[in-house]
Amino acid sequence: MFRLEKVFQNDDSGFIHFISLIKAIVIFLAIYTFTILKTHTVYDLLSINIFKNSNFYYYSICITVSYLVISYSIKNIRYYKINFLSFLKDDFLSFLIANLISFSIFFIFEINFLLNVDYLKLFIIITMVLFIIHSYFNFLYNRLIEKNIIQKNVLLVGNYSEIKQILNDKFNKIFVFKCCIILDLSSEKLKFVRSEIKFPIFKPDEDIRSILEYHSLGQIWILNGDEKKKLKIFENIIKFSVDTLNIYLNKSINLKGENLLGNKYEYDFYEWSRFFGVNLFLKILMDKILSIIFIILASPLLILSCIFIYFEDGFPLLFTQNRTGWDGRRFKIYKLRSLKKESFDKTKQVTKDDKRLLKVGKFIRRYSIDEMPQFFNVLYGDMSIVGPRPHMVEHDIHYSSLFTNFLKRHKCNPGLTGWAQVNGLRGATPKAEIMKRRMEFDLWYLNNWNILLDIYIIFKTVYALFKYKGD
Repeated sequence: MFRLEKVFQNDDSGFIHFISLIKAIVIFLAIYTFTILKTHTVYDLLSINIFKNSNFYYYSICITVSYLVISYSIKNIRYYKINFLSFLKDDFLSFLIANLISFSIFFIFEINFLLNVDYLKLFIIITMVLFIIHSYFNFLYNRLIEKNIIQKNVLLVGNYSEIKQILNDKFNKIFVFKCCIILDLSSEKLKFVRSEIKFPIFKPDEDIRSILEYHSLGQIWILNGDEKKKLKIFENIIKFSVDTLNIYLNKSINLKGENLLGNKYEYDFYEWSRFFGVNLFLKILMDKILSIIFIILASPLLILSCIFIYFEDGFPLLFTQNRTGWDGRRFKIYKLRSLKKESFDKTKQVTKDDKRLLKVGKFIRRYSIDEMPQFFNVLYGDMSIVGPRPHMVEHDIHYSSLFTNFLKRHKCNPGLTGWAQVNGLRGATPKAEIMKRRMEFDLWYLNNWNILLDIYIIFKTVYALFKYKGD
């Protein structure tokens, strides 16, 4: 529902930053609670004035802000580590440096702060609390791995020896290898290889699209990519939406400045999604909040539209259809039914002044009221408020054969609105040239996405709804 597997798809930075925020809040609350309980009772915890007049008021502000700045600026950890050494480096050392920064600020601005036994007690308490929180998140991290949320579903592509090398390394502690394509696999070796590799094995000539959809893959690793670029399978894989990583085995030089999981591997990204980590988490959070708000606000209009649809043409009130989502995964999209039952055809696009339209259908389509049930798709996690519009599966298959980059539109959740729609490419696409232009706008969005762009598109969509006079 929250697509957490995509938040963690590239690394664990979103999880690490979230933990840092929680720890900073806990540090402040620990100081607040200790300060009041030192001279008062539990019933006085809501007495903010007591805290403001205490010796630790300015200290609590400085230490919390300093800890956050250190956590988000100095730390550069991509993968969460579960050991006591990581606690000393990431928590205790950061807290110690934050104290030194706070004392420096007090000295510069001549703020009085008494270093006494109370401060020593507080320092020990906060250290213990940080250790408890660290231990809890270690437990939570392990639980997320067990539930296959943090783990990444990977397709391996390479020779048998290369795939065995990856499987024997510590990659499998973080990533989940769902299946593989062995390039040098012969029929006589197949039985032996299956006894060695415990997940599905495919040959290079098998249908890549079916493999990607069935196994819900998030990443493809091309092993020793220089030798594979000439192969047809590489061309087939690279056009799909799944993130593709080219890994060079037995190399110690690193192209991107960071070793993959600390191993000495050289790697490069071919098609890597921008949608991961903290930014994606904020996007998901914004989607959930806005979808709930819009559902509540739009409920009277939805109910009224359903009543008109029922009296004009009876049931069903909703129209559902298979669409293609992130990584090519299928989902059912929800709309208010705007077409007559007797002339209903799911595969035929609706055009302006279409004779199949209900009377109420013309109105709800003109003002996009028929799209409002898709907020439930957003709430469920199949769609986002902003993203490339999802097309029918048949259209995806058709246009992917016309345009090489068409399936790259599936590198994020499809949206209720998108960059193409606010630039005039809304509604039916009767000509291939129109679909190509829409694809180009969608690809620009994927390559330039950020939260501010989403907010801009949302505001522009609201404006366009009242101005637009199309079908």
